[in-house]
Amino acid sequence: MSSHPDFKLNTGALLPAVGFGTWQASEEDTYKAVLAALEAGYRHIDTAAIYRNEGAVGRAINDSKVPRSEIFVTTKLWCTQHTTPEKALDQSLSRLGLEYVDLYLIHWPVMLRTEHAVDGNLLIIPVRPDGSRDVDVENWNFVKTWELMQELPQTGKTKAIGVSNFSINNLKEILRPELGLAVPSVNQIEIHPQLPQEELIKFCASEGIVVEAYSPLGSTGSPLLTDPEISAVAEKYQVQPAQVLINWGVSRGYVVLPKSVTPTRIESNFKHVNLTPEDVEKVSRIIDRIGGKRYVDPNWKPFEAFV
Repeated sequence: MSSHPDFKLNTGALLPAVGFGTWQASEEDTYKAVLAALEAGYRHIDTAAIYRNEGAVGRAINDSKVPRSEIFVTTKLWCTQHTTPEKALDQSLSRLGLEYVDLYLIHWPVMLRTEHAVDGNLLIIPVRPDGSRDVDVENWNFVKTWELMQELPQTGKTKAIGVSNFSINNLKEILRPELGLAVPSVNQIEIHPQLPQEELIKFCASEGIVVEAYSPLGSTGSPLLTDPEISAVAEKYQVQPAQVLINWGVSRGYVVLPKSVTPTRIESNFKHVNLTPEDVEKVSRIIDRIGGKRYVDPNWKPFEAFV
């Protein structure tokens, strides 16, 4: 088992510092990987409606020997369902085969039009004739979505609500005092040494919002896993570069969501490594040498997600 800490949400719930991500994994790979993760000691599983693998996540949870009460499960509201989050959550629960999730997030602060949905399938990314995403900024905004999200914990279908991919300005919009809306429990964002997000992490901490890091190893084509300085730190602790990156994140005070479909990596990613402050700083300075990069950057124009 891991000796990673838990983070306390503003609901009082405890969120394990290292969770298991399932983005970009097929149904079969997801099922096997989640089973392996639970066997390795993970108790925090992250999925989303648009990943189209909630069914596999739920089957793995139900087929594991771990009691449901011991597993923290997160899923997310997709952009085509911002006007009906409770209905979307019902559909996610049906796919998961669960009675509740522990955390339900707005996946992106963007509404997509649904005119081109076929047979009621809203788990799509509708596009305009020019190939750009069919974003609706005229009829809806994420503040309205957040207002509707407030009702969900009272239903018992989710124990907490939060957001994902929200910038400081977007958070400030839903936190305006005159609105009287709940403070999100979580903001899940891309974080790694090429995108350290220091200002956003600091803002979330000031508001009592727990930060979660997706893509903590970078993404396809990322140089982080082969970076000589990260490799040197890994060699010092006799671990893999991925373990350095995961524990760098935990050391900075937020939840990290690594993903793998390889059982040995799933297990090694869960290992706690007590990095010294000097080594945390060494990894933090890598951006000065290799430059910054956001790997997950969809075109939501005319909406600017990260402003």
